[in-house]
Amino acid sequence: MKLKRITEHPILEIPEHKEINFTWNGKKLTGYEGEMISSTLFANGIHIFGHHPKDNSPQGMFCANGQCSQCLVIADGLPVKSCMTPLTEGMVVESVEGLPKLPEDDVEPQIKAADIKEVEVLIIGAGPAGLAAAVELGKLGVETLILDDKDRPGGKLVLQTHKFFGSVEDSYAGTRGFEIAAILEEEISKLDSVDMWLNTTAVGVFSDKIVGAVKGIKNKRYQRINPQKLLIATGAREKMLSFPGNTLPGVYGAGAFQTLVNRDLVKSSEKVLIVGGGNVGLIAGYHAIQAGIEVVALIEALPQVGGYKVHADKLKRLGVPILTSHTIVAATGQDKVESVTVARLDQDWKVVPDTHKTYAVDTVLIAVGLAEVNEFYLKAQQWGMDVFCAGDAQEIAEASAAMFTGKIEGLKIAQSLGLPVGKIPAEWDEKATILKAKPGPAVRRKHPEREEGVFPIFHCYQEVPCNPCTSVCPVGAIRTERDDITGLPYIIDYDACTGCGSCVAVCPGLSMILVDYRDDAEYPLVTLPYEIWRERVEVGQKVPVTDVDGAILGYYPVEKISTRRKFPGTLLVQVKVDKKVAKAAMGIWVQDQQIEPSLIYEKEPPPDEAIICRCERITAGEIKAAIRKGVRDINQLKALTRVGMGACGSKTCRPMIWRIFQEEGIDLGTVTDRVDRPLYVEVPIGILAGIHGGDRFENK
Repeated sequence: MKLKRITEHPILEIPEHKEINFTWNGKKLTGYEGEMISSTLFANGIHIFGHHPKDNSPQGMFCANGQCSQCLVIADGLPVKSCMTPLTEGMVVESVEGLPKLPEDDVEPQIKAADIKEVEVLIIGAGPAGLAAAVELGKLGVETLILDDKDRPGGKLVLQTHKFFGSVEDSYAGTRGFEIAAILEEEISKLDSVDMWLNTTAVGVFSDKIVGAVKGIKNKRYQRINPQKLLIATGAREKMLSFPGNTLPGVYGAGAFQTLVNRDLVKSSEKVLIVGGGNVGLIAGYHAIQAGIEVVALIEALPQVGGYKVHADKLKRLGVPILTSHTIVAATGQDKVESVTVARLDQDWKVVPDTHKTYAVDTVLIAVGLAEVNEFYLKAQQWGMDVFCAGDAQEIAEASAAMFTGKIEGLKIAQSLGLPVGKIPAEWDEKATILKAKPGPAVRRKHPEREEGVFPIFHCYQEVPCNPCTSVCPVGAIRTERDDITGLPYIIDYDACTGCGSCVAVCPGLSMILVDYRDDAEYPLVTLPYEIWRERVEVGQKVPVTDVDGAILGYYPVEKISTRRKFPGTLLVQVKVDKKVAKAAMGIWVQDQQIEPSLIYEKEPPPDEAIICRCERITAGEIKAAIRKGVRDINQLKALTRVGMGACGSKTCRPMIWRIFQEEGIDLGTVTDRVDRPLYVEVPIGILAGIHGGDRFENK
């Protein structure tokens, strides 16, 4: 079997791994030591991890973040989340067929009380917000402990290969996400007062103001932590959509996809369709093409994409159609996704008849928004703890905003400890607000009439917080309107430009070019940024050059390819083009051809067949029936239908349940919310009790 791994990537280095052996349902396979079981299975072409006990439906993966339990497998006799369990030599992995059997254990329990760690500040979450806060606290010598359930810090930063927007000074604008994660990790390592526990899952905040956590992988133990101050930086979880076929293996979140292709370098798909035109969906599409995966289309229910226009433009230039006012109708397949049907929406959000399109795909990426992971924060508030919140757990925004809010909250914590940090500048809150701001309206700008010398053309038409081009210009020729971080860039001195290309290389939106008339005014050289398959651009080769919207302007020869030392992942491709199109040139078409959908589709399945609760396999129709009978309490709904009773604790289905109440015309103010579980993550009883051998992995 040919392993589905990414062996070349335009941005990421391919590290060396130790190859080890394991078995899957008795079959000998190979994987990498320490990689998550789910990624190993995907690399071996295995997407079905078992079958549900209720209806024998195939189970796969959805979140890859430990939030749901869709990826459950049996590893060395124990049911585990495959996305959170690393592979070891000789591991016996089996699919979960029905209800997993608990292992028999006749070892006499040896109970050990859980230790209590006293600490000044506890931070839950080692993503951009948590790390930024820890840096500020560490600089002041504050005893700080960071918890994170992953094996490396950075959160979603480690999944991001694109350059970040925001401010160069405050949020590393122009630097790629995984590089920012490395920078923050290095800063943390230099701070003696900051300790970080990785592979540690916070499981609850209790009335005695103690935080419970499970530490370790093999030798798991329950740890109690008593902090003076608590910062919640737990990020966000992905929302799900209700449509028939939404739980088929191959339907999963964009974050899970990025985990597979960018963190674990697994080519998880061949053809994908993306649902959702926010930044998450747009960026995931770009990452897919970088990984050599075809994106047949991106659909968005709104009349326009909600993410940055420059992200959408990047996809269009690569050959990806973006279908606005479209929705997903159904995903179909025997045991996994084989096709997906979409249709156009009218102004009343109704499917327009005879507009259905069916695409042959193996993956549907859901990117329809994020929900704050704020359970710890709310519970800590309830118990009267001195608790703070930063990043997406506070408000959903870009990672640049998360870092800045983490910095602010870190200093607020220092103030509350009585440290002499002074007053936090008022403009910091203003800057945080700007970094969280939605993009402004897109306004096309006229190209300069100048046809001599060399100078940049700015194809960014939308105000977003971004200023790296002004910082890298060695002659200071670029400014932003109003000298504001959200202002559009412009050149103040055409004659000063040397054509160095630094502005083109640093631009996060890949929305800048250089036009050079110095050698040939009729066929000027145009410098284009390029971050996709290297074999597509060779000197002497004619390439399809597109405008900002993806329309091909013509085929023109590549004259030179170079990079800038600080931005090695972005190729600067110089093409010689006709002066009539030089200023309009923006990108290079990549996908061999635009994938055309079939206009033939099976009869549309009833929307009520959609699964809302993945754990218990409860449909939208079952929930609607209970609501129509008068149920207005989610706890009662849970008792009647078992919705939200599964292992994930309703993390996935809860937003959809609220939406169904709304769609049924129920005033949400009359609906009683669920009672939260004491533990937000499932934990074996043996670990909570401190029993030696409570976790079978302890003896490995």
